[in-house]
Parts: sequence; structure tokens; C-alpha cells
Amino acid sequence: MLAFVLPGIVGISSQPTGLTALRKAAGFTQVELAAELGISQRMVAYYEAPEAQPPAHLLPALAQALGVSIDALYGREAPKRRLAKQEGDSRLRRRLLAVEKLGAAEKRQVIQLIDAFIERDQLKAKVQQRSG
Repeated sequence: MLAFVLPGIVGISSQPTGLTALRKAAGFTQVELAAELGISQRMVAYYEAPEAQPPAHLLPALAQALGVSIDALYGREAPKRRLAKQEGDSRLRRRLLAVEKLGAAEKRQVIQLIDAFIERDQLKAKVQQRSG
């Protein structure tokens, strides 16, 4: 596999803005990012190593998935995206977006399941208020 090399750049930054930090800030696990990119989890782990570099053809998809520029991947600029912690649970958001793509019957079932959990939680809160 050929590695992408920019002049004067040794590899993806191992500083707090490195690939691992960007992945975590975007709310991805290694497995989820691998699925998003169509590669294995082992390759994501390899690319997160300080001296490793993702191949050139993967950089645009990687930057898009993480919501940053390619320069941010290399630590040459600060990421300009809002961190997932500020936006809420991005894993949940991605799953809800996937639910949106389901057929009407499947979507209805998922909504009913979510509603059941929410109602159960609300009932628990009411019981705790009355007993507490």
C-alpha cells in the first residue's frame, strides 16, 4: 500500500489534535469509523499510530467523516468543527439518520420502541418523585 506523503510532514500529528483525538471528538469508535470508511478496524488503529499515514485516496473520506479539513488531519490547523460533546451524542444522531432511511413499517417499529423506553423512564421519574 502506498502512503500519502506531504513534503515536510512526517505523519499525522500525535498531538491532541491527532487522528485519535479527532475520531473521539467526532464521536466515533474505531469500529464505527472503519465502517464509515469501508476499511477494517485494524487499519483505523494502524492509521492512529504516531508515524502512520492513511493512503491519499482515503484522506478526503476521512476528513469528511470527521468533519475536519485534511490540514486538520495533519495538525497544520485547528479543527473548525464543533466537538461532538457540544453537539450531543453523535453516535445516536447517526443511528437516527439511518432510521430515517428505513421503510415506513420499520421506522414505525423503531419509533414505538423508543416511545416505550421514554414512557418507562417518565413513569420511573414520577414514582421516584412521589416516594422521595
